[in-house]
Amino acid sequence: MNELFAKGSIGNHILKNRYIVGPMTRVSSEEDGTPNERVQQYYERFAKGGFAAVITEGVYPDTNHSQAYRYQGGLATEKHARAWAPIVEGVKSHGALMIAQLMHGGAQTQGNHYTDVTVAPSEFSPPADKVEVYYGSGPFPTAKELSKQEIEEVKQGFVQSAKLASQAGFSGVELHGANGYLLDEFLSEVSNKRTDEYGGSVENRVRLLIELIEEVRAAVGTEMMLGIRISQLKATNGSYVWPGGESDARIIFSALGKTSVDYIHISDIDASAPGFGEGTKTMAQAAKQYANKPIITCGDLGDPEKAARVLKRGEADYIAIARQALANPDTPNRVKEGKPLDHFDGKAVMTPQAYVKDFELEY
Repeated sequence: MNELFAKGSIGNHILKNRYIVGPMTRVSSEEDGTPNERVQQYYERFAKGGFAAVITEGVYPDTNHSQAYRYQGGLATEKHARAWAPIVEGVKSHGALMIAQLMHGGAQTQGNHYTDVTVAPSEFSPPADKVEVYYGSGPFPTAKELSKQEIEEVKQGFVQSAKLASQAGFSGVELHGANGYLLDEFLSEVSNKRTDEYGGSVENRVRLLIELIEEVRAAVGTEMMLGIRISQLKATNGSYVWPGGESDARIIFSALGKTSVDYIHISDIDASAPGFGEGTKTMAQAAKQYANKPIITCGDLGDPEKAARVLKRGEADYIAIARQALANPDTPNRVKEGKPLDHFDGKAVMTPQAYVKDFELEY
């Protein structure tokens, strides 16, 4: 399993191994989105445990419509940035990079400190109920369609948040274009019925992501790592697939490959499973082929031997783990030393809500 412990590089940054902590919503910040000491202790565990990089849970980038969950961390104000700074410093002091995942909840918003109105590319209501472990209940409301001016405001929110991330010392930012949140809602024909340049063809539906990548890059320069997360599945529809299959993948990943993004992060239920029907490429393989960028892949890769095979086959360059990291914040150190891994206890970690528990901080 030497593949897991080879050094790598993304953009101008060196990663000490191939293990990355994937983003996980833990709703443990203050009501106004300010991260606290509990959040700091939570993230530092992973750095102490040998991970090369830690990606934050999705943090909201503006004080308009972007917050998706109660107690979600924010990176929308100077106060937020000041609170993140010591957390980032702590993680980096243990040899890990820290990446802020910037996320706009879109129609999947279920708890916003600033407004009760939700927005989407078109009027849209997600096909599921809100999630109790994230303080939600009942059906999602119908989100209102964003105007062209509001789309510009959304982009500026991401840009300003990326600047705040740089100010706080983050190694990079990741745009959350996956799992059914706003940027992904633009990609999907189900939630995007627009008739302007942001709707219709796949080329049009990926346009906002392309524009946003370049505007964020212009704002933060080349020293900060810039990534984007992509998936087919949605938080509210785990069976969704792109209707054009690999043809859609080719268009989307080829377009992303022409941008200044440093990496693409694939989110899937099983990273090693065919992405477009039996016998087809995995999502990571498609991204690797069509984008020709460093690829992080995530999805049922807690087994180190399985993760190493994905790397050895060249399907991806880095492995992101989530549940396994919660059960074993020191996964890289354990694997390197040949120690057994603990089983993930979802009930203990995720109930009654998904906030960080005291026992998790005992590592």
